[in-house]
Amino acid sequence: MKTYCFKLYQSKRNRKLHRSINIAGSIYNHLIALHKRYYRLYGKSLSATKLQKHITKLKKQKRFAYWNLLGSQAIQDIAQRIDKGYKLFFRNHKLHIRSAPPTFKKVKRYRSFTLKQAGYWLLDRDRIWIMEREYKYFKSREIEGEIKTLTVKRDTLGDIYIYLTCETEESPVEPRSGKSVGFDFGLKTFLKASDGNDVLSPLFFKQGMKEIRSRNKALPRKKKGSSNRKKAKLDLARAHKRIANQRKNYHFKLAKELADEYALICIEDLNMKAMQMLWGRKISDLGFSQFVNILKYQCSKTGSTVVEIPRFYPSSKTCSSCGYVLDELPLRVWEWACPSCGVVHDRDFNAAKNIHKVGTSTFVGEGVRPASAGIL
Repeated sequence: MKTYCFKLYQSKRNRKLHRSINIAGSIYNHLIALHKRYYRLYGKSLSATKLQKHITKLKKQKRFAYWNLLGSQAIQDIAQRIDKGYKLFFRNHKLHIRSAPPTFKKVKRYRSFTLKQAGYWLLDRDRIWIMEREYKYFKSREIEGEIKTLTVKRDTLGDIYIYLTCETEESPVEPRSGKSVGFDFGLKTFLKASDGNDVLSPLFFKQGMKEIRSRNKALPRKKKGSSNRKKAKLDLARAHKRIANQRKNYHFKLAKELADEYALICIEDLNMKAMQMLWGRKISDLGFSQFVNILKYQCSKTGSTVVEIPRFYPSSKTCSSCGYVLDELPLRVWEWACPSCGVVHDRDFNAAKNIHKVGTSTFVGEGVRPASAGIL
């Protein structure tokens, strides 16, 4: 399955899609309220089938007749997503995993709806037909495969995007041989490499902090409900989106460069939520989680392999020379000397070496390809 994202041209006819997304938000909130009321009375959850039958009855009433403007498959998808969210919540509750059930959303902040089998089709060139109306989009690449679902989504700026999920037939890329490396995610450096080729992060949010602060200060000065306040909100959202796009573009370029250079990349499976609780905004600015997903995608195209070692492996506390493990290593300590062999280690560089050792040994243990001296 491959997903393509395209942006629609700005047009007055996009108002219909905005109205459809608002209708999807009102249906979502209605089903959430119905689910909560039913569980409070009977102690049971409603299945997706019951929710869909209930919506079918309500659409025949004059009060909810406007729900017919949204495709029936989009309404079914909303019911299925709510059902899936509650099932996940109850499963986590039994396993004592902290999570929250689906809850209400403001209609203006509701983002998307999905059509699965009908209600859309592609026209020639850069045009698409969605729910009895034709739209033009920026066709940046050719669409391959059979389209399975269409998702219409809007962002905080009010721009409309379409996401086409296609089923394609692609020949699998064979694993290739080449260099291997271990990377440790750090705060001072984005990636600390076991071979010394460290990667620094531009910290885009930090660079744009001055603009973000000025936009945040300008927003409360505007009168609520005024057009100037709406413009100030859009300016703030535009500044945040620019930073997010810069970070994503950097991650894609870096991931492609690493996937082309290394055949085996060893990284650590990090607990992002715990790291955000410790270091907060800087972890979000670095975007480790997004980068790992992009890196895996790029490696799948080049035949490279990404190996994740367990997050509880003491990579920083283990001596990469003799294997001695410290009992404790405070976060403020960046250099330490091994009590066994006396070698002085840089915290992140030592962790990168250990990640490379464990990753290559795990990779070889699976019987895929032999490795020696960092060459595969």
